[in-house]
Amino acid sequence: MTEITSLNGTALSPLCFGTMQFGGKADATDSRAMFDACRAAGVTFFDTAHVYTDGASETLLGQFAAAERESLIVATKAAYGGGAGRRNILDSLETSRKRMKMDVIDILYLHRWDGDTPLEESFETLARLQSDGTIRHIAVSNFAAWQVVKAQGVAATFDTRIDMIQPMYSLVKRQAEVEILPMAADQGIAVAPYSPLGGGLLSGKYAQGGTGRLTEDDRYAARYAPDWMHAAARGLSELASEVGLHPATLAVAWVASHPAVTAPIISARNAQQLAPSLAASDVTLDPDLMARLTALTPTPAPATDRLEEV
Repeated sequence: MTEITSLNGTALSPLCFGTMQFGGKADATDSRAMFDACRAAGVTFFDTAHVYTDGASETLLGQFAAAERESLIVATKAAYGGGAGRRNILDSLETSRKRMKMDVIDILYLHRWDGDTPLEESFETLARLQSDGTIRHIAVSNFAAWQVVKAQGVAATFDTRIDMIQPMYSLVKRQAEVEILPMAADQGIAVAPYSPLGGGLLSGKYAQGGTGRLTEDDRYAARYAPDWMHAAARGLSELASEVGLHPATLAVAWVASHPAVTAPIISARNAQQLAPSLAASDVTLDPDLMARLTALTPTPAPATDRLEEV
């Protein structure tokens, strides 16, 4: 696995902070407070994207990170819209760099798979950006395992590689265990999974009448609609109460405990909401508690079993 550090060699933290809410649900004051809380907790890894909050996320992150840029690992994403062609990657990256006022981006993700653009075009562009020193590591987000492996093969023809992937993974979204996480472990690819709280479901707030993505966004409401997911959230809250921890702390710690996971991406709307997720960095789950948490949700069938059932 390629070691990922900051420009001055600072290590990647075991948690990554995702700034999707910066300039959106979190105003500048709340965003700054969350950034400061992350730094106080030792977080060195920050994630954003060209498409987040119409650019406000990148702009605010750039402002906050400026004073200690050399000590931080900053990731952004290109090509969510417009395809993964050369021009779109270059244009979106240039916009991102200007927003953040950063000459070098530590990690650049292709935000999603683009089946209409040859991988050769995408990775030749990324390889050139890397050789020029504009980006340091190449990554992909929301790729299936076979897509990562195919892209990795193409990257090798340009004498580079995918160093990190970003899949969805949580106690109620465990599909990554089937192929993505084993593939990453086998290929030596770092993993920064997003949504470890299942859109906030695993924070316990919805059972208490709280609001958030599941009540405000139809996509998230549908994604986490099954009754068994809500039952798992209730079970998680009961376990958390039993061991004296916040359910969000347990949920993030569970994701972080997977041997293939490098750094779960945590996020929030304000520092108070963020605190339980940040606390996960100080939690080590014993085997018994790990087993009880895992038993709250169905274990995905192995890929071989799924193929035999078709």
